Amino acid sequence: MPTTPAPQIAVIGAGPGGLTCARVLQRHGIDVTVHDRDAAVDARDQGGTLDLHADSGQIALQEAGLLDGFHDLARPEGQAQRMLTRHGEVLADYRPSGEEDAAPEIDRGQLRTLLAHSLTPGTIQWGHTLTSATPGPAGTHRLTFDNGVTQDVDLVIGADGAWSRVRPLVSDATPVYTGVTFLEARFDEVDTAHPAVAELVGDGSVFASGDHKGLFGQRNGNQQVRAYIALRDEADRYRAAGTDLDDTEAVRAALLRAFAGWDERLLALITDNDGPYVNRPLFVLPAPHTWPHTPGVTLLGDAAHLMSPFGGHGANFAMLDGCELALALARHDTLDEAVAAYERTMLPRAAAAGDGAAALEDVFGPGDRGRADVPDFAKEKERYRQGAAAYRGR
Repeated sequence: MPTTPAPQIAVIGAGPGGLTCARVLQRHGIDVTVHDRDAAVDARDQGGTLDLHADSGQIALQEAGLLDGFHDLARPEGQAQRMLTRHGEVLADYRPSGEEDAAPEIDRGQLRTLLAHSLTPGTIQWGHTLTSATPGPAGTHRLTFDNGVTQDVDLVIGADGAWSRVRPLVSDATPVYTGVTFLEARFDEVDTAHPAVAELVGDGSVFASGDHKGLFGQRNGNQQVRAYIALRDEADRYRAAGTDLDDTEAVRAALLRAFAGWDERLLALITDNDGPYVNRPLFVLPAPHTWPHTPGVTLLGDAAHLMSPFGGHGANFAMLDGCELALALARHDTLDEAVAAYERTMLPRAAAAGDGAAALEDVFGPGDRGRADVPDFAKEKERYRQGAAAYRGR
């Protein structure tokens, strides 16, 4: 891309995808500004853990020059997965080999910090919530933030998640509720304070489902486990029923009624948590989500293709999106050519992956899961490795 005059590029959202995009741009000598509503990189809890796939998230980190830093922080043992019936019967107990690196786990907060600290100081404008993006001449946009700051840019990149403020510039699509809600529960100092939960979850994760419900426990770093209690219900059933989510005992009692008859070991994921439950209804953008090429604007990650968490593509695709968009900007003569080339690759990939809603129907359907429902975890890892080799060999 020509360097004179230097284009003004703004990324909205300092999540994994937006930060990856900024990092790869800077490695290629391209100036960029990132805007995020958070006050600082660690201003809020970033959520649980991510498995970064060899064929997507790790490729992006390699282009960002951060793959070694990732492996220093990642937990390969976190790839362990156990599947149980709701009555406690073990359907699968996958333990990765010591050399398994197809999809190691890393805490979201650690990944965000790794990416953010790799950028030139001052790149991220914290405390900037986008309120409007107004089209101007020749594909430019005027960005207005809630703190009164405005910026005129040649390219605005919407990396601002499910409820993107940038998306309306190219699409009328809005997220739709899947019918499944997760309640998140947290267990601190799990090995000493919650040994039964620690044993149940192990080094990786444990999952059980049946009768339209599910319990999922996942090991995080720093002796923490997060559990996700899944039900098919209204997106905000507790408020609708007049129950305050901060009333942990009342919510717990309602959950125990809903999960009556489940194995007592699994019910510890409901009964032993530290702090209140957090309501996380699952939304998706129905796939395929596409838009007409629009000068001066594009999307990546959840802003472009919001998926259910089953399949683990969300953060991985967001990071690969950010990487590929940055490389396209480095390799093409104009912003418009670069964005068009990026979208020709990204949109079909997201469409092929789908929104993940069908997986929710399978996992949280009626009746019980059996051995025929167990994925082949070893084959899944091999697909990531083969996908990485194919991607690099293009």
